Amino acid sequence: MLSSPGPHIFALPPGADFPAQLVAGLKQRMQGQPPEAMARVILYVNTTRMQRRIKDLFIAQGVSFLPRLRLVTDLETAFPAAGIPPAVSPLRQRLVLAQLIEGLLQQQPDLAPRSALYDLADSLATLLDEMQGEGVSSDKIATLDVANHSAHWARTREFMAIVAQLLAQMDQPDSQTRQRKLVEAIAELWKIAPPRDPVIIAGSTGSRGTTALFMQAVAKLPQGVIILPGFDFDLPAAVWDGLGDALTAEDHPQYRFHKLMQMFGLGPSDIQPWHADPAPSSARNQLISLSLRPAPVTDQWLTEGQHLPDLTQACADVTLIEAPTPRAEAMAIALILRKAAEDGVTAALISPDRGLTRQVTSALDRWGILPDDSAGRPLALSAPGRFLRHVLDLFENRLTSETLLILLKHPLTASAKTGAGDITRGDHLLFTRNLELKLRRHGPAFPTGADLVAWAGAEKDPKVLPWAQWLAATLTGPTTGAMPLADHLSRHRKLAEALALGPAPSAQTSQLWEKEAGKSALATMTELESEAAFGGTMTPADYRHLFEAILNKGEVRESVQSHPRIMIWGTIEARVQGAELVILGGLNDGIWPQSPPPDPWMNRAMRLEAGLLLPERRIGLSAHDYQQAVAAPRVVISRAVRNADAETVASRWVNRLTNLLNGLPDQGGKAALAQMTARGKDWLALASAAERAPQVANAHRPAPRPPVSARPAKLAVTGIKTLLRDPYAIYARHILRLFKLNPLRPSPDAMLRGSVLHMVLETFTRTRPPNESRDAARARLIAVAETVLAEEVPWPAARALWLSRMHRAADFFLSVEASLGGTPVVIEEQGAIELTGLPFTLTAKPDRIDALPDGRVHIFDYKTGSPPNANQQKYFDKQLLLEAAMVTRGAFKPLDGPREVEGITYIGLGASPKDETSRPDDAALGQVWEELHHLIGEYMSPERGYVSRRAMHGERFPGDYDHLARFGEWEMTDDAQPEDIV
Repeated sequence: MLSSPGPHIFALPPGADFPAQLVAGLKQRMQGQPPEAMARVILYVNTTRMQRRIKDLFIAQGVSFLPRLRLVTDLETAFPAAGIPPAVSPLRQRLVLAQLIEGLLQQQPDLAPRSALYDLADSLATLLDEMQGEGVSSDKIATLDVANHSAHWARTREFMAIVAQLLAQMDQPDSQTRQRKLVEAIAELWKIAPPRDPVIIAGSTGSRGTTALFMQAVAKLPQGVIILPGFDFDLPAAVWDGLGDALTAEDHPQYRFHKLMQMFGLGPSDIQPWHADPAPSSARNQLISLSLRPAPVTDQWLTEGQHLPDLTQACADVTLIEAPTPRAEAMAIALILRKAAEDGVTAALISPDRGLTRQVTSALDRWGILPDDSAGRPLALSAPGRFLRHVLDLFENRLTSETLLILLKHPLTASAKTGAGDITRGDHLLFTRNLELKLRRHGPAFPTGADLVAWAGAEKDPKVLPWAQWLAATLTGPTTGAMPLADHLSRHRKLAEALALGPAPSAQTSQLWEKEAGKSALATMTELESEAAFGGTMTPADYRHLFEAILNKGEVRESVQSHPRIMIWGTIEARVQGAELVILGGLNDGIWPQSPPPDPWMNRAMRLEAGLLLPERRIGLSAHDYQQAVAAPRVVISRAVRNADAETVASRWVNRLTNLLNGLPDQGGKAALAQMTARGKDWLALASAAERAPQVANAHRPAPRPPVSARPAKLAVTGIKTLLRDPYAIYARHILRLFKLNPLRPSPDAMLRGSVLHMVLETFTRTRPPNESRDAARARLIAVAETVLAEEVPWPAARALWLSRMHRAADFFLSVEASLGGTPVVIEEQGAIELTGLPFTLTAKPDRIDALPDGRVHIFDYKTGSPPNANQQKYFDKQLLLEAAMVTRGAFKPLDGPREVEGITYIGLGASPKDETSRPDDAALGQVWEELHHLIGEYMSPERGYVSRRAMHGERFPGDYDHLARFGEWEMTDDAQPEDIV
């Protein structure tokens, strides 16, 4: 195949369909040789996707022999490593490192939180792999000069030296050490007996030290060939010469090729094209090459930019989208991909932003287009991954209603097939719904197995009790204290499998470990179990952080029928592109290129001194991926001008391109940029139209008028305030019979505090002994409060806070009671009275009515906040005035007939205790009673509607039925529009 002496280094330009031209060039060079000669060619590629595509290209061209396709990272298959022990499991290595780091954190707790144990172990393992890949020994790290650095770096250097020594004592090498030893063994073998058949490495940039070492060994073979992807043939020799300084040039896309050429002793003129087909747009390649020049020589934009061809032609197939939001960007990209699918065009979205790619996938789903996503789906977000994470929530904390229902409603819970008469998945969901209603209405906030069994015992369905008993037996509560990793795993797996299996005795297997996601989750769990001996002892919190970190690293590729022409690729797959249309999404700084991750072990200066890769290497590799992708036949460059937090900064490559175009008006640069932007605005306009909701007239302020027969014939005195302020709430609650659903996650809110306060004061009043002293009363009040809080408030912080408030308010309450009260006669007891001439009954349940020595009574009402002032009582808060009017008319049986009211008092026991006392006379009570008759009479008229938010205390105060009234689509100043309801 080759006649000239080596090394034989070839390349393809940016934008070339690398696999297609690789196959075409190989077949061209193998012409004239027997067909079986192709079968002796050994072809190493860097990704399985490229390996698969090369195979498909050979098959598509008819029956022929295939070359021996292998991966650069999998040399074991071709060269069994005699004498080199197998590599240690990466998981085992990280578990061992995590234990070492745990000891470090105990000595230096300021280094990182315990939750970062596995992440630190992972980053340290990555650094050790890099050291092996770049040939940097632990001795080199130990001799680093850290005199000019902070003490933190000196401590980490010493720790790394200890880690390296411990790992060196292990029986098995890590994967990178073994790979490097394997490459060295292969190189030695080839010195003695070099292969006679062609050996080709295609598509690798040599960015990893071990890979570069293998490429060097192949290049020395008589029939060894290296084929580089995305080689910039337009870069002048002077610029190539300036790429020698890593500090200023490592972020350049061609820097790695410069290092390879130095290693091979070649210059850019020695790199020959592998295939004669030109790039899709050589003019655009020249423009991009010039825009990416190293920062020190960007003055060449002025000198060399004048010689560029017509830029409007070079950018004719480039679109620039600058979307206002990430959502708009995703929708515009989805529309472009949809158009490509309709036109039969192969299109690919390339982006490192997984959030963007998920949004695009979601947008495409509305048209039934499922893209071929090379990254798959994160294992942690799959159904088994979520289920296993939900089970983890049971290990640390008390079982809450929310946690319980999340687990019970998961599609994998009780997912086994059952026999006749057993509890089915449908039964399980029905019981779960009924349990949810019970927990929302009555609690408790932290249900136990006994609570579930007690509830089930009152249900009519005989299947509910065994279902609840199964739950009670399965959910045994959190674990305290540290345990070996193996014990955590055993409990986790048994609990997950028991919940997935369900309560049916005939159930054999659930759906937990089925399909691709289930198999992947099971493989993760099994691997952890096999390496658990190296995990040591950990707390439930440590185990949760470890398991979630491992789960987050997993990816699942599910067997789905994706669209054959619509793809989503990672940036590395720009090297193997074969798409006619390429969309570069998320081109913002920090996303593409990604910000270098923080390195807790070595800073930039230490890396440079040790000979490790600088953070700029990532930027250089991203720049190379960008340079290849942007050279596709048709390109869309996309970014969002703003994200959820703030304005974004365009990627440095987009900035360079737009600045260069703006600076070359004579070559059509400004016109080209304007046309690119205009094409992007067209797509954004379509995206906006696709997102725009149909024009629907705003709702009006409702005032429904139901039939008089349907209107409530009974209300409590507290409902009169609602009828005055928000009549629509009375309509929704008492006529439509709609009730507010309590939150799934109960909290110590104002409603609960009010309920607890009333229980405390009711119990205190009912159990009062005769002739009790002030000090004894105060002590008993606090004791009652402690008892009620312990029973009704399961949150320790809320109990402590509310008890402290009771301590502060106790003396105030006892003083008000002593000065105004008498003998309690009515304590939380119901009273009712019919209105004269109206089919309506008013009810009340006073907090307390005291009988005074002169026969009169005093009415009390307890408030956890500020009591209503005189004006509020006069116009809206008429509760005690109405109760007083009812007392004067004999509405309460314990009072034995009508009584005269001496006074009414609101006792506010909030942060600043205060009371509001008034002494209404007969005229005032007569007036309020007359006003009540007038109000109820008005609502007995078919012409009167129940207006929404008629006189709310403030516009910001929410109502329970605002969503039903569509408040927000109308203003408080809008007139109500009555509407008859039949």
